[in-house]
Amino acid sequence: MAAICLPSLPTAADARFARLSEPGIVAIVRHAHAPGTGDPASFTLDDCATQRNLGARGRQQAREIGAAIRTAGATVDRVLTSQWCRCRDTARLLDLGPVEDLPALDSFFRSPARADRQTADLRQFLFRLPPGETVIMVTHYVNIRALTGLGVASGEVVLLKIGRDGTISAVDEILIAPQR
Repeated sequence: MAAICLPSLPTAADARFARLSEPGIVAIVRHAHAPGTGDPASFTLDDCATQRNLGARGRQQAREIGAAIRTAGATVDRVLTSQWCRCRDTARLLDLGPVEDLPALDSFFRSPARADRQTADLRQFLFRLPPGETVIMVTHYVNIRALTGLGVASGEVVLLKIGRDGTISAVDEILIAPQR
């Protein structure tokens, strides 16, 4: 399954985002475009000035992802995010409802020893979701890769099917490319 890169038009992905209304489907989103890689050596979680943040392209990309989801008619029950500022900002700019931190979505890029435990925590969280709850989760490349095996672009949305049989599978990938 390959992601289809859509032009920056909120209506382009309507049918695919409508799948969020299906029981057992949740969305996991890599934060929108944030120039660079990783975080500076002086990184502090509670100080956005020390982190890699969204640029203008990323802020617009996040707004367009949210607009596409709203245009599809999906009603979102919860928006969950990593505590990193670029994820919180992406989640807030989606404009799909109140944003809650979920530590299982925090990056382990600098602490790969946390990957297995954190991914297990995220899986357990997903399996405990009420069947009809529509959830959007904003996180990082490493988290999505560990959970799904997929490499995703900034702002890419992966629709996941949470199976009652204990499986999590990617059923679609949607990328609304950031404007240049």
